[in-house]
Amino acid sequence: MPHDLHYDELRSQIKYLIDYVRQNNAIEPSVFEKYNVKRGLRNKNGTGVLVGMTRISDVNGYTIDDGKKIPIKGQLRYRGIPIDDLVNGFISEERYGYEEVAYLLLFGLLPTEKSLLHFNQLLSQRRNFPATFKEDVILKTPSRNVMNKLQSIILALYTYDDNPDDVSLDKLLAQAIDLIAKVPLMLAYAYQAKRHYFDNKSLILHQPLIEGGTAENILHLIRPDSHFTRQEAEILDLLLCVQADHGGGNNSAFATHVVSSSGTDTYSAICAAIGSLKGPRHGGANQRVHHMMEDIKGHVKDWKNEKELRAYIEKIIAGEAYDRSGLVYGMGHAVYTMTDPRAELLKEKARALAEKTNHVAEYELITDLARLTQDILRERKGNDYHICANVDLYTGVIYDMLGIDEDLFTPLFAAARMVGWCAHRMEQVMDSKIMRPAYVYVPNNNLTYLPIADRTGMSQA
Repeated sequence: MPHDLHYDELRSQIKYLIDYVRQNNAIEPSVFEKYNVKRGLRNKNGTGVLVGMTRISDVNGYTIDDGKKIPIKGQLRYRGIPIDDLVNGFISEERYGYEEVAYLLLFGLLPTEKSLLHFNQLLSQRRNFPATFKEDVILKTPSRNVMNKLQSIILALYTYDDNPDDVSLDKLLAQAIDLIAKVPLMLAYAYQAKRHYFDNKSLILHQPLIEGGTAENILHLIRPDSHFTRQEAEILDLLLCVQADHGGGNNSAFATHVVSSSGTDTYSAICAAIGSLKGPRHGGANQRVHHMMEDIKGHVKDWKNEKELRAYIEKIIAGEAYDRSGLVYGMGHAVYTMTDPRAELLKEKARALAEKTNHVAEYELITDLARLTQDILRERKGNDYHICANVDLYTGVIYDMLGIDEDLFTPLFAAARMVGWCAHRMEQVMDSKIMRPAYVYVPNNNLTYLPIADRTGMSQA
């Protein structure tokens, strides 16, 4: 069991230094406007600043007409193919789709039956760890947070790689396939170790399914009895498909591009992406939705009473309830305006699973929340204001219906997105140009050098 670092003691010792940090690091928004710096890499109309090009996937939720953003139905395309076409294709043929999506994103074309079978065999062969790796790297150093443990596991693989800094395309592809295959094992074993060492639960570890796909292996590995139904595997597979990539501009994909452009190794680049995804403004948003829904359940006595539910949503928007941020988590997106195609695809499948697992009330609460939030915000901001339910609104309720612990919400997102990150990394390495944007230096005081005996702390500023 790892020892605590006792940061509370250190924090008390450095408390007097916090004023320096606040005074000498904060930059007012008006300063960004003065120097025409796009804060958060966003234009004034909310669109993203163009910083690169990609052939992997595209996200669209608006058009621009005379500088004005015009809302449209959300579109997500993998290598030019609408996500709806891909999903409807493998569902109609009663197949799992994640491996097909992975093949498409990595190689830029749809697999034949033969090539998909070979790709699945490659993944199956790599669903293992080196001797004693599981015990030495995962079980002996458990973490309270599975996302952070994923990073340490992946960094440890560097040591087991015979040439980890090789950035030739065949090596990058081999590393990509290896990571895509191993991530279900990583998150499952890290989760079981966390439960055992920090939550006092029994330690139950399963060997991966040789013939199973990614979704099937995840359910098999994380459940004590390893049992799952076809319907459960199908909806998790769908969730993995719609989260496999989301353009080059999302925070974790952009982090992958930036770090990869330096010429560093695959393990370092992917760990940067995982660190980005962990944040509550990115992949960690699904946990915020889950917490918010639990808060609503605790404060709204009758979920079907629209007046009561609406009143509490209004309190959340007013910053008077839940975390007082004024945000309804799971609503709104940086790109999508009218609809999030991922949420639309999940919505129908989630309803069917809700009926099967006696979660209809929770499902209807989610849909009512989305509808009422849209109504309230349109009343306040006008009928031209568009906000849609995003993918995070449905992932939480789906995970609940699957009996998946909150500790795994964001790690499962990472498992889905691993293929996208690897594809973006290969794309960036082929570009071979290091990203080096410029920052405006804005001094906030008139410091001059003084001998140490003449310095008086805050009076210098």
